[in-house]
Amino acid sequence: MKHPLPARPAHIGVLRLSALGDVCNLVPTVRALQRQWPEARITWIVGKGEYSLLTGLSGVEFVVYDKSTGLKGMRALWRELADTRFDVLLHMQQALRASVLSLGLKAKVRVGFDPARAKDRQYWFTHRQLAPRERAHVLESFMDFARLLGVEDTSLEWRLPVPDSAYAEARELTGDSAYLLISPCANPRLRNFRNWSAEGYAAVVEHAWTQFGLKTVMTGGGSTQEREMGSRIQSLCHPEAVIDAIGATSLKGLLALIDRARVVIAPDSGPVHMANALATPVVGLFATTNPDRAAPYLWRDYVVNRYPDAVREFLQADPDTITWGQRVRHPDAMSLIRTDDVIERLDTLLADTASQHRSDLDRESPDEA
Repeated sequence: MKHPLPARPAHIGVLRLSALGDVCNLVPTVRALQRQWPEARITWIVGKGEYSLLTGLSGVEFVVYDKSTGLKGMRALWRELADTRFDVLLHMQQALRASVLSLGLKAKVRVGFDPARAKDRQYWFTHRQLAPRERAHVLESFMDFARLLGVEDTSLEWRLPVPDSAYAEARELTGDSAYLLISPCANPRLRNFRNWSAEGYAAVVEHAWTQFGLKTVMTGGGSTQEREMGSRIQSLCHPEAVIDAIGATSLKGLLALIDRARVVIAPDSGPVHMANALATPVVGLFATTNPDRAAPYLWRDYVVNRYPDAVREFLQADPDTITWGQRVRHPDAMSLIRTDDVIERLDTLLADTASQHRSDLDRESPDEA
């Protein structure tokens, strides 16, 4: 017998710890739940870094789990929520660690992914599963949780909070000039191999500078790999064309930089989804991950997509026959992206969004009476 779903949940639990891009894709589901049940209490169990990005999200209580604390941290979280019983727990993390964490949470019904989309046997830890959906984008997979609960309005809304202090942080780096933002490095964990070449980025930087007068702001974390990539790109460019902000911003500061950028260019990583959430035009660079599943949702038409080529060359397979979302874990896959591909997408996106950009400038700088 299926566990019944609540018709009008009073307290909804959301379990999604990571990553930055995924939590950005999940926010529209939270907004849809809020529109359907504006009086409902929503508690989101989230990772430490992801909380730094989302803090201040209206109508949401956050409970933070630091993954580095392991089982000790789980026990502390269970004690914190010992008196909490969710009407429904949306288990939206396909990882064994999150499933173990879910065991200590109290809920009348637990909802998870269908077996085809679940990883690490996540469906063993839930009472109800989503209806199957083939070839779903990550954002749509999250929204399927709201659909299962009976949410009617699934229009996309983010309203990510960006404080004034973050905009001040951004302006200290850029002034008030228009700029292109490049976040050249993705997280290297699990052999994702998502990074494009320094030479390719430098050619795009020079094109933006010479053709449009746009400086480029480079962003990223403070790792040795990211700093070395930034230094290499900068060494290949006109000195005035680049502002190196790698390792120089908070996550909220990065949000502000992205919000004010003319265009963002990055591989499959948090910044492309942050840009998507802020309605900032974005060119995603995809070869090792499938953009049909993971591209910045509102800007899918502007993706540079070499994933099918990478599947054929490095997996020796037809893209239509492989598992949905399969990664191409080969260090040379991103080299299939050509500089001309990126420049063409950039030029097209700048042209297609020029009128909106002018409208934004008019609102920011109204004529004096």
